[in-house]
Amino acid sequence: AGLGALPFGTLKLADMGADVIRVDRLAEVPEDPVAREYSSWDRGRRSIAVDLKHPEGVAAVLRLAGGADVFLESFRPGVAERLGVGPESVMARTPSIVYGRLTGWGQTGPLAHSAGHSLNYEAITGVIRSVGPKGGPPVPLLQLLGDVAGGGLTMAFGVVCAMWEAKQSGKGQVIDVAMTDGVASLASVFYGMQASGMHTTEIGTNLFDGGAPFYAVYECSDGEYMSVAPIEPHFWALLLETIGIDQASLPAQYDRDRWPEVKDTLGARFLEKTRDEWSELLEGTDCCTAPVLTYDEAREYPHHRERGTFAGDAGTEVVPVPVLSRTPGEIRPSPDWVGADTDVVLADAGFEPSEIADLRSSGAVGG
Repeated sequence: AGLGALPFGTLKLADMGADVIRVDRLAEVPEDPVAREYSSWDRGRRSIAVDLKHPEGVAAVLRLAGGADVFLESFRPGVAERLGVGPESVMARTPSIVYGRLTGWGQTGPLAHSAGHSLNYEAITGVIRSVGPKGGPPVPLLQLLGDVAGGGLTMAFGVVCAMWEAKQSGKGQVIDVAMTDGVASLASVFYGMQASGMHTTEIGTNLFDGGAPFYAVYECSDGEYMSVAPIEPHFWALLLETIGIDQASLPAQYDRDRWPEVKDTLGARFLEKTRDEWSELLEGTDCCTAPVLTYDEAREYPHHRERGTFAGDAGTEVVPVPVLSRTPGEIRPSPDWVGADTDVVLADAGFEPSEIADLRSSGAVGG
């Protein structure tokens, strides 16, 4: 078990059919184990509760790993080794296993042993230094780049790559996933743009950070917003025609020095109607616009509803993606509580009832 990135990465694998066993801390088993509210963060994974400071608990985890294709952990460097579940111990039993290590800073480097969170990993890559209003401070990005994409998705991608190779070679390997590396990789295009002079360090003045009038968010008369992104000249011309602005009255689309005055012109125009009025006029055209929605509104948005993007009684579950034609992902339930599946998981792995009873009585496992 872990925070943020590792649960998200294993969620992506579980949604696509992986049998994921989450090893939770024995100390987190609730005193009153009643079924909790459905958790999309945990869905599709069974939970066992183990004391990894107990020798028999470690031995049980290693035995489980002996029948697995992948072993994942998100401890600080060296912790898994001290607990007895590091790569050497796990791969000694199963040479073909893929051992994934997910951390913020990576297994090496001067920050490797420091605490940190998504915002920190996004910060040292230059990404949040490039997002925000002109003249304003950088903006946190909801953990989407650090934990979710740079961490969880990068881990899931690495697992699939390493498993594919292991099926060919019969040999496992260790995956070192650093969220800092993942975020930097996601921003690779922008590193290139900055090196070529297409992107500057001044926030809010660039092509994709809200500086361009044709790639920006505009406030409407009701205080809501429209996103506007007609980058191509023919789409830009169509937008101007549709909202009633004479293109000949404006500077050239890519005259960067005059972007602020063009933004002012469009800003004034979008303040003349509500967001929904603009949506009715613009949606379904090639003007490259869309309303800026809240999460609640997104669940009810017609495009999402027709595609079935959200599921569940309250529409709180996002369906597994991408959509596969023959073997689509499946939303599976989450465990009732930490350690709810301990006995079943151990039994499935070949533990005898007496062995499970002994592990329980020794305090090595619970739940």
